[in-house]
Amino acid sequence: MSRIIRNTALLVLPFMVMIIVNEMVRLTQKDGPYSQHGVTTINSGEKVTDRCTWICHNNTNYCKEHHVTVLKPYLWITDIFYFGIIGLMQLTGSYGLANIIVLVILVPLWIWYFTIRSLNIQDKINKLKAKR
Repeated sequence: MSRIIRNTALLVLPFMVMIIVNEMVRLTQKDGPYSQHGVTTINSGEKVTDRCTWICHNNTNYCKEHHVTVLKPYLWITDIFYFGIIGLMQLTGSYGLANIIVLVILVPLWIWYFTIRSLNIQDKINKLKAKR
């Protein structure tokens, strides 16, 4: 497989899988959608104890109380990073835009870049081993 095809697939396929999964989940949702700032979401904003909804986004403590099980003893550690990132994004003056730029664009591109670098280095190692 050529590097261009591999690299493009590694960039595009995760987003395609995410869209497909979201659209399949949309078909199974029985609750009414949640709307905020003129945007309609897949999940509802209802308080539900057996799964996360938009109430968990809007009220983190509700989510931690009803949905967090395995990591409950470590919340004191993860909260530092979680609320730190949120605080930094809020400092930009446009939390929503900062969230999209950082978490939807920059972090995936960063992961993709280092994945490609790793694969390229592995290709070089394999070529060197083949020369022996």
